[in-house]
Amino acid sequence: MKLLFAASECAPFFKTGGLGDVMGALPKELSENGHDVRVVLPYFVQKMDEETKAQLEDVMNFTVEVGWRKQYCGIKKLVKDSVTYYFIDNLFYFDRSELYDYGDDGERFAFFQQAAIEMLEKIDFIPDVLHVNDWQTAMIPVLLKDKYAWINDLRDIKTVVTIHNILFQGVYDQYILSDYFNIGYAAFHEEGLKYGDKVCWLKGALYYSDLVTTVSPTYAEEIKTPRFGYGLDNDLRKVSHKLVGILNGIDYDTYDPETDETIPYNFSIKDLTGKAKNKKALQARVGLPEEDDIALIGVVTRLDEQKGVQLIVDGMEELLTYRNAQFVLLGTGKPYFEDAFRYFTDKYPDKCQAIIHFDSELAQWIYAGVDFFLMPSEFEPCGLSQLNSLRYGTLPIVHEVGGLVDTIEPYNPVSEEGNGFSFYDFNTQTMLDTIDRALTVYYDKPESLKKLQIRAMQTDNSWEKSALEYIENYKCLIY
Repeated sequence: MKLLFAASECAPFFKTGGLGDVMGALPKELSENGHDVRVVLPYFVQKMDEETKAQLEDVMNFTVEVGWRKQYCGIKKLVKDSVTYYFIDNLFYFDRSELYDYGDDGERFAFFQQAAIEMLEKIDFIPDVLHVNDWQTAMIPVLLKDKYAWINDLRDIKTVVTIHNILFQGVYDQYILSDYFNIGYAAFHEEGLKYGDKVCWLKGALYYSDLVTTVSPTYAEEIKTPRFGYGLDNDLRKVSHKLVGILNGIDYDTYDPETDETIPYNFSIKDLTGKAKNKKALQARVGLPEEDDIALIGVVTRLDEQKGVQLIVDGMEELLTYRNAQFVLLGTGKPYFEDAFRYFTDKYPDKCQAIIHFDSELAQWIYAGVDFFLMPSEFEPCGLSQLNSLRYGTLPIVHEVGGLVDTIEPYNPVSEEGNGFSFYDFNTQTMLDTIDRALTVYYDKPESLKKLQIRAMQTDNSWEKSALEYIENYKCLIY
């Protein structure tokens, strides 16, 4: 099959979160299964390293009409790990210090989506399946059936949209239909782009795509409810016949405790001594007492209500005062959460260290070095941090939602089965009670703890199985 992914970010070139990780791993896995896989991305010139820039090939350039604007579009190309990447080049839109959160994001990604479609004939690549991701590319299925329907070569392309986080939908005023896309109101109806009196890109993709996927089976069910659907639950119920939840994986070549050059000490299921050494190295790096006999709890997250950070803040005083545990946090986000963790670091420096910035290397140290990884998300489409933790023998403590339910089997003290700890009721006391269960195993059942660590590392969260699910779904569309 010929497969084209359209996305706004992709590791290792540039990423802000899970979407970038998925785009970095899934196309590579599909290519290894013998398919012609290509990815089209914006050329975020400031975010790409100089070595990669030097490898880019200039393919062509042409003009894209963004409403009344005639914009330059360059196509750059790179082949890496048997995947072909195309980068849409326009300095006005993409030569910026960050990927998102600009006042003209709608115009920027309107340009990108039209450029991605218009390049297909020019590069002589017409995919069997065009797989778009989140709101930044969600207009592509609509445009293929509306604006570009007259082009014979594009008519048979099947489209898939993946919802990585339904919270972000691409909602704009109606004027963008003409001002950004040069189209009328043919797609502005209840089973299309109409969202009250506004336009919703993601809603349009739900109806105009041939398949709708999301990143875990549980999340696929949750988003059909008012609590988790964020205004699109009714639409998702309408398209439930083509809604599929496929669990994300992680790149096992990158996240491998035996070969990972990011962490101080490598280790394996057969020899966990390196994990204990990583713990001491992490304690030393962040400024905690180097004690190997005290439980170390880690958090790597965006400081936001979605991630359940308010539960952690509300429980910190009790956790640090009455539990024999150390705590390390890495992340940035809302200022009042950042300030709260700075306060606890100042008050309990020997038990708490919060590092308020983004550091991918330190994140790896935390996954590999802590004993428990706390992830009490209010909702979590899939989650990758708990998968990284399992890979490194770190036991997740999670709220039972979305992909966290699908990947974490709670510890059973009778059968001693499980690969982590979980709780259902979303409140601080329940979270603390679950942490207490984990600490009880740590201090009172060291052999059980080791079995849990090994079981966590044996859990298969590679992309291999998930890629096969995508392949079967693609085949159903085109054969």
